[in-house]
Amino acid sequence: MMDVRRADERYRGGDPAAGIESLHAFSFGPHYDPDNLRFGAVIACNEERLAPGAGFDEHPHSHTEIVTWVVEGELTHRDTAGHESVVRPGDVQRLSSAGGVRHVERNDGGTPLLFVQMWLAPLEPGGDPAYEVVHGIADSTPYAVPEAAAMLHVRRLAPGERTAVPDAPFVYAHVVRGEVLLDTIVLTTGDAARITDAKDLEAVARDGTELLFWEMA
Repeated sequence: MMDVRRADERYRGGDPAAGIESLHAFSFGPHYDPDNLRFGAVIACNEERLAPGAGFDEHPHSHTEIVTWVVEGELTHRDTAGHESVVRPGDVQRLSSAGGVRHVERNDGGTPLLFVQMWLAPLEPGGDPAYEVVHGIADSTPYAVPEAAAMLHVRRLAPGERTAVPDAPFVYAHVVRGEVLLDTIVLTTGDAARITDAKDLEAVARDGTELLFWEMA
């Protein structure tokens, strides 16, 4: 079963006057939708656009695995556990907020920043916060988030190139850029598909395409 959600169906948020534009794929903040709270372990998939100098001031998180994929620009991260880094395209950042942590996310660069941030519900609450950045993740190396029984697959495809969709009880697919034929459905930039009991599916790029797949138990 495949449930397709188009980019223009996302909830708009952020603060455009402050240089922050947000698009939310799931129920988020004031956009409460009891029928759109999560899919598998995924509880949020936000596209965030920050103008130079804009950002999110220090704010708290807990009991959430926060995974960030930078599309364009550079993301500066600081948190109250003492971590500070700059995350660039091709890097995967993960903040395990566990029992509680506060962080800052900013665009301290001179060009616009675009990133996709995905929140996953952990199997068990609590614990100690943790943080890591994997630089230059390869398409052939999935990024595991065992705390949420999930793996992130990154796929960068040339026109006409094919890739298998992970076989799994739950797969969340997000088109970062480009156009792809997923099974029999065309998805374009910002579109997503929620696939239940995925088996023997494939995606075919119609142009230069970047895809994110969450494989979940």
